[in-house]
Amino acid sequence: MKLRSVIIAVCCLFALTGRADEGMWMLGNLNKQTRQVMKELGLQMPADKLYNPKRPSLKDAVVSFGGFCSGVVVSEDGLVFTNHHCGFSSIQQHSSVEHDYLKDGFVARSYSEELPNPELYVRFLLRQEDVTKRVLAAVNPEMSEAERSSAVDSVMLAIGEEVSHKDSTLIGIVDAYYGGNEFWLSVYRDYNDVRLVFAPPSSVGKFGWDTDNWEWPRHTGDFSVFRIYADKHNRPADYSPDNVPYHPDYVAPISLDGYREGSFCMTLGYPGSTERYLSSFGIEEMMNNSNQAQIEVRGIKQAIWKREMDNRDSIRIKYASKYDESSNYWKNSIGVNQAIRKLHVLDKKRAMEQELRRWIQQTPAEREQLLQLFSELELNYKSRREPNRAQAYFVESFLNGPELVQLALAILNFDFEGEEKAVVASLKAIVEKYANLDLGIDKEVFTAMLKEYRSKVDSVYLPEVYETIAAEYGGNEQAYVDSLYARSELTTPRGLKRFLEQDSTYQIYDDPAITLGIDLITKFFEMNIQMQQASTGIVRGERLLNAAVRRMYASRNFYPDANFSMRLSFGTVCGYAPFDGAEYDYYTTTKGVLEKARKHVGDVDFEVEPEILSLLSSGDFGRYADKKGEMNVCFISNNDITGGNSGSAMFNARGELLGLAFDGNWEAMSSDILYEPKMQRTIGVDVRYILFMIEKYGKAGNLIQELKIKS
Repeated sequence: MKLRSVIIAVCCLFALTGRADEGMWMLGNLNKQTRQVMKELGLQMPADKLYNPKRPSLKDAVVSFGGFCSGVVVSEDGLVFTNHHCGFSSIQQHSSVEHDYLKDGFVARSYSEELPNPELYVRFLLRQEDVTKRVLAAVNPEMSEAERSSAVDSVMLAIGEEVSHKDSTLIGIVDAYYGGNEFWLSVYRDYNDVRLVFAPPSSVGKFGWDTDNWEWPRHTGDFSVFRIYADKHNRPADYSPDNVPYHPDYVAPISLDGYREGSFCMTLGYPGSTERYLSSFGIEEMMNNSNQAQIEVRGIKQAIWKREMDNRDSIRIKYASKYDESSNYWKNSIGVNQAIRKLHVLDKKRAMEQELRRWIQQTPAEREQLLQLFSELELNYKSRREPNRAQAYFVESFLNGPELVQLALAILNFDFEGEEKAVVASLKAIVEKYANLDLGIDKEVFTAMLKEYRSKVDSVYLPEVYETIAAEYGGNEQAYVDSLYARSELTTPRGLKRFLEQDSTYQIYDDPAITLGIDLITKFFEMNIQMQQASTGIVRGERLLNAAVRRMYASRNFYPDANFSMRLSFGTVCGYAPFDGAEYDYYTTTKGVLEKARKHVGDVDFEVEPEILSLLSSGDFGRYADKKGEMNVCFISNNDITGGNSGSAMFNARGELLGLAFDGNWEAMSSDILYEPKMQRTIGVDVRYILFMIEKYGKAGNLIQELKIKS
């Protein structure tokens, strides 16, 4: 047996027995058992260097980036590394046909050239606190599920508001864990002045595009660089030319030593959401409804967008960010459904649930309370099956479909009476959405969405607009859409301006797009009401199921599902065998970039600028080369991550930065609902490749000098 095959086998065996690499752990609740396993795997840092609410620690270098990604602070002057796809929207907003930063990349040579992004913020975690007793003190056994939910929500909100009342620069958020059985307070501080500093060309940052997305081997330099700014006292401040670079409490050191197979690796970031404790009934619903709707509806919309993006540079720039976001979740849904079937996830869930049924029946105290748990869960999921499916297609066809509809709904939900800062930000978001709207493309999308939705649902779930189309347009969706866009003032800058300026002569509710929006909202809430009783029962049943599993396996070390709060995952750098006869190595090099570029000549997903090809072909990688003189591009570990972890710092045993997590692998797309130790891998971009691109391609040696590099 080859040595590397042995290492892969050992890696997988350890995962199956100790399961040390499974879990997204809360730093504020990192128990002794977890710390011990980390130490056994190779961690060389004490726990109080990872998380310490009173002194600077590694968690102070990790940020939530914009609320949808993660990032890591790498300089005393507030530089932040995150993924290219996390910064993609900001890069797109600054791009034009004349200054195409998506295609050509961007580098700021001085502070004055760094580009502000008013919609961006970074969030630092200060501390976490268990508030379960205080929250559940408001609950009593006689409460209905709705009463319980209301009481819990009130206390959670009050605890969070107490934080801001004591210090207006802080934000307190109480989250529910373990299906609503535990509650933790996280205290954050946000910085709202975040500026773009460096972005590689998309041929680096998005190399492989949709073709390689969620795939291994990968050769994508998925990184971008931003800088946090603060006022002169280093406090949070809205954008101002007078702001200065933020000086962080902790800066992540960078390692040039790299890694080898079996090296300890940990990831710190803000994963979005997982459903590891969801019942088999819930998984089936997810597969057949929300995932399938995304697959079918987004595929139609994206095909229209892509055709026009390929034909016109102006459309490519306008639509790049929204296409990227849409297609990412589209391909994810495809992979999740395939992985659930291939890895027999439902069978594994049902086997666990059967064990739980037996335990409940054999345990008198449990039998008395939970004898009907599974039958009630099954009945409630069955009761809402059809309206839930219709609503999934409704959301994709309309709420995530035509941008005119999204604009109308944003206007309907707008609150001019809110806090001034929030009002200004919301107005700006509406203006930006309109600026990136091409009416011809949107009309084609809308027509396609109307047809697709009608073909997928029962007539009882059709909103009133379909009666209008039948009665006034002879059932012709295209004729209705043409008329709607011609009659709505929201399709013109003048009409939008009248709304934004609250023109009293403009009766917004008479606009046909707004009327349509009201029709759609009404139908959406009708579906919610139809599902309300079943949904309430499902929330209760899933909460009781979660608690019962933890009682049955009381000796196990349970981690909570991800929920956008900071989490630590850990494991080892490790290859894997995706199928019989194949073994995947744990890293890729620039040789793969050159090979793919040659193999896919003429394919825009793999086009690379001649200057970059020349740079990579030279083999002159300097101190960023590995011991063989090669340049590593990406690597994989069995760390446990999910969406939101994009941009997360990947550290070695000493807490030094190895790279940035940016993707998972296709074979384990069901990881949000079940961790698969043999297959699940985190894909990261090597920090040495990042530094090489900044210094050699971007010629931004000034940025390199800011970094704390360990060689």
